Amino acid sequence: MSFSNTNQSGHGGLTHPDTVRAFRTVRQLVIAYLGLSLVTLVVIFAMKGDHSMVNQAVMSRGIGVAISAVLTFVFTAKAAAGSRGAFRRLRFLSPILVAVIVVIVALPGTYPLWMKIEQVACGLLLLGVAVVTNGRHLRTLFATL
Repeated sequence: MSFSNTNQSGHGGLTHPDTVRAFRTVRQLVIAYLGLSLVTLVVIFAMKGDHSMVNQAVMSRGIGVAISAVLTFVFTAKAAAGSRGAFRRLRFLSPILVAVIVVIVALPGTYPLWMKIEQVACGLLLLGVAVVTNGRHLRTLFATL
């Protein structure tokens, strides 16, 4: 379900400058997350023969992160177009992914240092998404429509 460009609560709609700015920020963060995820997949497949750099956990994590990045991108596009369900998914998924990344980085020995650094970068991008999507303006906008 989508909503119109204005609402009665005074928070504006999709064209309100705060909404436009918020979704522009989220879109940029998500595109960076998607790009980093895809580059990581390329690196994983390029280094597949080096078992000190790419093990089964790295391969699985890389594929999972790329899938989550594509989903996050889709949710962002739909939420920016007014989908309440996509906004809700984006709002809840981003902090969950950050929490999972914290666990991944904290696990001793499972992932090589290069992947932990990549995961920290992904986590920081998603933290930005979580902050913006859980901010008052967007939460209020989607709650009142």
